Amino acid sequence: MVQLAVVEGVLERITYANEDSGYTVARVDTGRGGGDLLTVVGSLLGAQPGESLRMEGRWGSHPQYGRQFTVENYTTLLPATIQGIRRYLGSGLIKGVGPRIADRIVSHFGTDTLDVIEEEPARLIEVPGLGPKRTKSIGAAWEEQKAIKEVMVFLQGVGVSTSIAVRIYKQYGDASISVVREEPYRLAADVWGIGFLTADRIAQSVGIPHDSPERVKAGLRHALSQSTDQGHCFLPEEQLIADAVKLLQVDTGLVIDCLAELAEDGPDGAGVVRETVPGPDGGEPVTAVYLVPFHRAELSLAAQLARLLKAPDDRLAAFRDVQWDKALTWLAGRTGAELAPEQQEAVRLALTSKVAVLTGGPGCGKSFTVRSVVELARAKKAKVVLAAPTGRAAKRLSELTGADASTVHRLLELKPGGDAAYDRDRPLDADLVVVDEASMLDLLLANKLVKAVPPGAHLLLVGDVDQLPSVGAGEVLRDLLAPGSPVPAVRLTRIFRQAQQSGVVTNAHRINSGVQPITQGMADFFLFVEEDTEEAGRLTVDVAARRVPARFGLDPRRDIQVLAPMHRGPAGAGTLNGLLQQAITPARPDLPERRFGGRVFRVGDKVTQIRNNYEKGENGVFNGTVGVVTALDDVEQRLTVRTDEDEEVGYDFDELDELAHAYAVTIHRSQGSEYPAVVIPVTTGAWMMLQRNLLYTAVTRAKKLVVLVGSRRALGQAVRTVSAGRRCTALDFRLTEGGVYL
Repeated sequence: MVQLAVVEGVLERITYANEDSGYTVARVDTGRGGGDLLTVVGSLLGAQPGESLRMEGRWGSHPQYGRQFTVENYTTLLPATIQGIRRYLGSGLIKGVGPRIADRIVSHFGTDTLDVIEEEPARLIEVPGLGPKRTKSIGAAWEEQKAIKEVMVFLQGVGVSTSIAVRIYKQYGDASISVVREEPYRLAADVWGIGFLTADRIAQSVGIPHDSPERVKAGLRHALSQSTDQGHCFLPEEQLIADAVKLLQVDTGLVIDCLAELAEDGPDGAGVVRETVPGPDGGEPVTAVYLVPFHRAELSLAAQLARLLKAPDDRLAAFRDVQWDKALTWLAGRTGAELAPEQQEAVRLALTSKVAVLTGGPGCGKSFTVRSVVELARAKKAKVVLAAPTGRAAKRLSELTGADASTVHRLLELKPGGDAAYDRDRPLDADLVVVDEASMLDLLLANKLVKAVPPGAHLLLVGDVDQLPSVGAGEVLRDLLAPGSPVPAVRLTRIFRQAQQSGVVTNAHRINSGVQPITQGMADFFLFVEEDTEEAGRLTVDVAARRVPARFGLDPRRDIQVLAPMHRGPAGAGTLNGLLQQAITPARPDLPERRFGGRVFRVGDKVTQIRNNYEKGENGVFNGTVGVVTALDDVEQRLTVRTDEDEEVGYDFDELDELAHAYAVTIHRSQGSEYPAVVIPVTTGAWMMLQRNLLYTAVTRAKKLVVLVGSRRALGQAVRTVSAGRRCTALDFRLTEGGVYL
């Protein structure tokens, strides 16, 4: 066996780190002098710049980067010299200690510094400029760093990333190692960022058998959870069993037995619910298997809608006997325009029916109809509450109506854990609740919203049912519009003359009808043809960062949004974000930045939140919230984002995996938002994702300008391909005569 070489040195900087695998490329000062740094590669999970490392590994050579050392394992050595201690403390390792504070501490305590912090942290108050509060926080940060190190050393063998190790520690504290060793599948449920596959890898490394019932049950729950990520509220039993067998590589009989046990645990335990419901499009009945929260939400939403529809009270009773001719004449005088007949029908419906749906494509007057409903309701002194699923959509609704509008999350004051401050026992103070962009409402959020509408109040849901369904599970708007639904609805179809002159509106309707868009002779709709996917990606960046800003005077960060069909690939959102960041917010010596995993965050970056976090901001920060990085503090190890709701939100550096760059986003993530201009790569590289409702949704995000970049063949595929199949939901069944409540 070849003996491993040993290298000791100070970790100067990390040039690349993959958060998933722990693979790291770093530069180390081995003390050879002359300023030469050694390149080391390998798993340096948890190592921080400024730390002294003892590394075991092998010497090698890279054709481009020359001599380098491949690390097999390493240990951290506390530095012994004053210079080493100063560098170590000033590296940002301890929250609240930057180079200046480190200098003061080391000047005061010299080589005893680390012993003082370890054994007598209260003595830090002796250092000039360090008060009791800062002293206490430095001591606490040191202790946490030590504890996290222990967890990281334990997890290193199973390839868990630094940020995940930190999260495990924050979740379980001193119990971290025992939970990981004895109940590894708990991690998938308790810790964001750990899915079943990571938990399964950990479980195998700590000796849990491949055919353990605990593993199979965790796998079944994972398969159901994955299906909800794809929009399904349940899976047919046969499909779930097949998916689990494929995932777990165990006998079908074992999966069937474990599923039966989960069903016995039922709604009161960590089980599942089995129920017979009609198959897709009313076909043969299937045995549906639900995760408990989704079954409860579907039953509850149907029941709450029935409660609203049948409520004996009417908070807008004044509109029962109104003389509509007079009311509409007064309204035309107020707004300066008359309503078309189908718009009049929608206004009457919203003000006389307890629950109503208004749908229709761009240019058909949905916005003006909503404004008219709100004007008439306010004329009767009604309390009108306006909401939308995203900050941008809420802002647009507010501008349209001249009244305050908020996100649904903020309206309900959702709390940590997802509970709402407003519900059936404490309803909203409202006579009319109007929710725009309702195609984005998933089952869980729609249930919370409808619960909070008081009996007798009216609920108007407004949205375009032909757009992509919600990111979360369910197809609420489509289910409310299903044949036989008791919820009355109006679909606006007439395109107004002013809108007919817009290439964006014209082509959105053409795409929705399965007709190729017109890409020549339009002032606001263009196609740049590029057959090669990689070249199309580069051209997309050039168009968004340079050509459109130069031609139309638009700001590339604020006014232009790149919308990609998928995240992966040369023209996917992931690659485009890196290229767009280089073009729009390049590195500068005076520009603060922070590397996290494979990404670099800079002041000025456009970013988006990628998970619901109820702990952040005034009322939580939610998946899809967009903002700009406004500050980056290396000492406090915090980054600040100003969101599109004008709220300053702070992120500790170990929370940066909650953020992604948003110069380019997937079309799914753009729902509910509107931008002056959108640039859409349409390439054969995204072949499986090219569907009509995807392209239609992307085009309808633009207020003024659409630029497509890519191949005519890919564009043809997108226009021709109707979305494959409905999601597995049973809300439409529960709302009709066959359901439980109506």
